[in-house]
Parts: sequence; structure tokens; C-alpha cells
Amino acid sequence: MPDSAPLSARPVIRQLPPDAVNRIAAGEVVERPAAAVKELVENALDAGARSVSVSIEEGGLKRICVEDDGCGMSAPDMLMALERHATSKLAPGEDGRIDLLNIHTMGFRGEALPSIASVSRMSLTSKAEGEDASEVFVEAGRIEGPKPAAWTGRSETGTRIEVRDLFHATPARLKFMKSERAESMAVTDAVKRLAMANAGVSFSLESNGRTTFRYAAHSPTPEGHLERLGSIMGREFRENALAIEAERDGVTLSGFAGLPTLNRGNAQYQFLFVNGRPVKDRMLTGVIRAAYQDFLARDRHPMAALFVDCDPELVDVNVHPAKTEVRFRDAGNVRGLIIGSLRHTLAAAGHRASTTVAGYALGKMHTEEGAAQKEVPLPQPSVWDRSSLFRDSYGSAPPRPQPQHTDWQPAPPVPGMAEDSQRYDAPSARVEAEPGPDSHDFPLGVARAQLHATYVVAQTKDGIVIVDQHAAHERLVYEQMKAQMAADGVKRQALLIPEVVELAEDEASRVLDRADELAEMGLEIEAFGAGAVCVRATPALFGTMDAASLIKDLADDFAEYEEGLALKERFEDVMGNMACSGGAVRAGRRLNADEMNALLRQMEDTPYSGQCNHGRPTYVELKLADIEKLFGRR
Repeated sequence: MPDSAPLSARPVIRQLPPDAVNRIAAGEVVERPAAAVKELVENALDAGARSVSVSIEEGGLKRICVEDDGCGMSAPDMLMALERHATSKLAPGEDGRIDLLNIHTMGFRGEALPSIASVSRMSLTSKAEGEDASEVFVEAGRIEGPKPAAWTGRSETGTRIEVRDLFHATPARLKFMKSERAESMAVTDAVKRLAMANAGVSFSLESNGRTTFRYAAHSPTPEGHLERLGSIMGREFRENALAIEAERDGVTLSGFAGLPTLNRGNAQYQFLFVNGRPVKDRMLTGVIRAAYQDFLARDRHPMAALFVDCDPELVDVNVHPAKTEVRFRDAGNVRGLIIGSLRHTLAAAGHRASTTVAGYALGKMHTEEGAAQKEVPLPQPSVWDRSSLFRDSYGSAPPRPQPQHTDWQPAPPVPGMAEDSQRYDAPSARVEAEPGPDSHDFPLGVARAQLHATYVVAQTKDGIVIVDQHAAHERLVYEQMKAQMAADGVKRQALLIPEVVELAEDEASRVLDRADELAEMGLEIEAFGAGAVCVRATPALFGTMDAASLIKDLADDFAEYEEGLALKERFEDVMGNMACSGGAVRAGRRLNADEMNALLRQMEDTPYSGQCNHGRPTYVELKLADIEKLFGRR
């Protein structure tokens, strides 16, 4: 056995020099140009700026310039701001202590300026009210100045910070930077997120001398906020956004969420802001997915911008050096508030479908300067084409698997709907009698014809509505089934031999902590030793099922989203199948005038009837003005 190392060979503990400390801090706070831009713009907002201009070159690696019209700084304050952990945003209380949980500003660490200056060449020019402008130069942490400077800002006070050759002092970091285009897009995204939360501030961004966007300031009202969001998220979002306003236990939720029929292939258009701070929280994805689970296919995602405001002591913003993550004291309250508010808002929208549906029908999509994408592709057939997911309605594909055992009774058909299910191979079209004088009072109009024994055509006050009778009635039956389940409760079927599912101890603990919640949905579980869950009963609606697979999926959902999405989505899938195959009016079934109008009236009275269970529209509305444009009348 070798001798132990001599005492002199033991590691020596040393105090790191200030330049190394600053470069380490820069690595935590400023990992790329977008992070530097974010920190500088946040400082401008904290200084009371009403106008912020950002200019970058080569993705921000060569040059970053941020200019604002805030309160500015005096020469001594400029020097102090370049010291580590120096900030004007935290002040001691009556007891002389600083409360790090009572944060009312965007920044508070006092690390941004010295961290950026330690890895770049920075010039800082500022003018405070009643004082002359001053300028300070910093290169790799070495400070020159302050000295008098000419103020060329557009306002009497403000600050201008120019950062050149970012990471020149740490060349190894440059090897990990992405392409100029990728870094420019990251800067654009960072500034847009801050612009979304500050509608009363004008923003502009230039890249390599070209204007990327320019947003005018809007009034601090919901309408003004929606205008700003529309400028960033696109005109379609502005036209199809639902306002949200709710409060629970000291937490306020506001913002806008898109209709289910306005959806995307990923979640990049879902934004969360906490006390005005843009954050990325994995809880948001699960919460929105849970709120929209009845209305969208699993590979489609809605658009939303949600703003959570609460007492700073209810949220910890000091979790991450870059302040991109937060931790709520009562995450369950926030989660429940968001889900409940979204569902209530979607229900209040009734039968409304997004205006983009008509745009697709007319072969046009609105695009505008400043929209998130230059081209908006037509929806993929796998999502919008009814023949791809409900081909069984047309008799050209086998039906999807049905539950093997259930006591469920299909919901009754629409009142006045005939039981005859005769199918017609030949197209059909019947013009009905002239509508009565009150026909224009109906949002979906009055039925005038049925085409191809599948589509109901109705006349409205200022256009026409075309309804997919199967998709529409499928949603109606599905909502009736949900209401019946809510009234009667979920029936359980006890397992003859309880099934034991082996999990990791932390996974089992997460599932067992939600045992009461799962029991309300018919899944009865209990602990079975360390790291095991015993399943004693499952929802009768599911019939024979793989309980072990479901429990494992729930464990993953609770870990990632803090929501039991697997069980809820299983309910959605089974009930959707039953609504589609058991109670819904089939395509190819001829309807008389009373039946068609009964379908339209019930759609108007049923929440979520503007889309089927997978987010596809149940009807298309074409305005008379759009139709006239097709024929050159406008």
C-alpha cells in the first residue's frame, strides 16, 4: 500500500483574483450576446425608460448598443455601477437588513455591468437630470474615466451603453457561440419577450444596420397590450385571442390565449411572465396542455401570453443567475388558477372559431411586417384534414379500438334529429324556405341547404356558414357525456387481482401524493411497500387496460408537469371515440331543415363547439365581403 502524500503536497486554498471572479460571474450571467442584451434592456426598464433602442452587429458578438431615455446616472454612480454586487434596486429596511425576497425590479444582483465589462470593451455614457453627461471606458475589467462627454440622446436624460468584441477576454467562450443568424435570432427573441411585458415602452432593434422591428408605445390598457402582442405574435393572434383576467389567494392572472383552432406544431408561442419578468417554466407547458387537452391533438399547441402578478414574497426570483426561472411558494395555487381561468375563458367563447379558418378556405393567409414568421404554411393534412383522422366516418378505414366493457350509455341526439341513418352515395343539395324575419339574430344563421349529405350551409346576416355535421355533432355529444360524468361521477371497476407496479421511490411518492385526485377519476391506488404502487380499481369506462403503463406515465407527468395528464388524456381519447362512433351524426346522412337548424342552435348553446375534440374547426364562416372579393365586386 503506497505511503500517504506528504503534507506539502496537499492542495492549497487560494483567494481568486478579481478578474477571474468577474469572468466566472460573466459565465453565469452572460452566456451569449442575447443574455447581455437582456440584462442591459432590463436595466433600462428599471431606470424608467419609455423608449429603448437596441443595435447589434454580427449577432451581438462584434457590437451591442442599448440606448434609453431613463433617469440616467451621475459620474460617481457610473463608477459604482461597475463594481460587483452594487445596485440601486435593493435598499436596507428599518432593521438595516436587505430583504432578498421583496424584489420589485427586473434586476437586483448588481452583476450585469461588471460581468459584461469583464469580457468585452465597454463604453458607458449617461446623463442625469441637472448634470452634465459623463463617459466611462472599460476593457477586460480595467476602468478609464469618467470624463465629460457630449450627450446626443433624443431625451434630456438617459443612458447609452456600447459593448464591443464580446468575449474577447475569454476566447474559449467564442468557440461555443452559434452562427451569427442563430445569435441574432436569440437577441430578437429576448427583446421581443421584454417588449411583450412592457406595452407602454417603445422598442426598436437593428441588426447590421437594418431595422429588425420597431414597436410604438401603446396605452396601458388591455386593448393596448393586445396591440403589442399582435405586433409580435402576429395578426392572427390579435384577431383570435381571448382576454383572461382572474385572481386567487393574492395571485392575479391576466393576458390572452388563442382559440383552439389557432394552433401551432410546437410550444414556442407560449409565454409566461411573472411580475413583468419573462420566465421559462416547465410548469407552463403542462398547465396549458392540461387546459386545452379536450380541444387539441397531442402534437398541436395553442398560442398564449400569460402574466402572473403577485406579492414578491410569494415568488422566489433568485433561483437562477440569469433570472430565467422562478419558484412559487404555492405552485399548486398558480397552476390551478391558470388551468381554471383558461378553461373558463374557452367555455365563454362558446362556438367561436378562429378567423384563420376562413382564411384557409379562401386560400389566403394574412402576413404582416413584424410577424413572427414570414410565411405561414397551410395546416398539415394530419391535423386539419378530417379524412385522415376520422376516415371511419366515411367507411374507408377500420374503426379505432373501443373499450371492451363499459356501462356507459351514449348521450341522446340533438332534439328533433331523426333516427334514420340512411346513407346516400350521390351528392345532395336542398334549398330551404326563405328564413323568417328573426333569422339574422342567430350567430350561425339559418340552414339553407345540405351539400353531399355531409355539410350544412347556413345564411347569416353578413355571410354564410358551412358546418361539418359529423364534427359538430361529435363535439355536442362529447360535451353531453362530460356533463353526465360530472353529474353521476366516474364509475370504477375493481380488479379481481390487484396489480402491483414497481417504481423508483421518488416516482411512487409523487403518484401516491395524488391518490385522492386520481380516485376522483376512478383510479384507486395505495402504497405497497417502498417504491411500489398497488392498483385496486380502474375507471369502468376504460374496460380492460394496462394499469402499469398508465401509472408509469402518470409518474412521468407529475415529475415534468405536476399534472396527471396521462389519465385525463385517456378519458378524452375513450370518450372521443365513443362520441365519434356511437352518438354522433355520420357524414352521408341526409338531414331535413328542422334537423339542420336544431344542430345550429345547439352549437350556439354549447361551449367549445367551434372545434372538434382535436382542435379542427367544426364550421367555416365566410363573410360576404370576402366572397365579393373573389368575384371582383370589391
